[in-house]
Amino acid sequence: MEHITYKTHGVCSRQIDIDIEDGVIIKAQYTGGCSGNTQGVAALISGMTVEEAVKRLKGIHCGPRPTSCPDQMAKALEEYLENK
Repeated sequence: MEHITYKTHGVCSRQIDIDIEDGVIIKAQYTGGCSGNTQGVAALISGMTVEEAVKRLKGIHCGPRPTSCPDQMAKALEEYLENK
């Protein structure tokens, strides 16, 4: 199992921790942010492949911000794929 920690940018959450095994997200957890929303995103992507999560979350905005907590998750997962 691999563990990644990603420091977020431009959103209320400060950090995302993700556990990945064989290309599948086992667990994800945000530090900070809107508790219900971040817990919901984390629960929904558990069991999903990294690629599918990126496809679904990338480009989501939060109000006028050019990013969001889901988009930051996609960025964290893209960085994981690039460094793999």
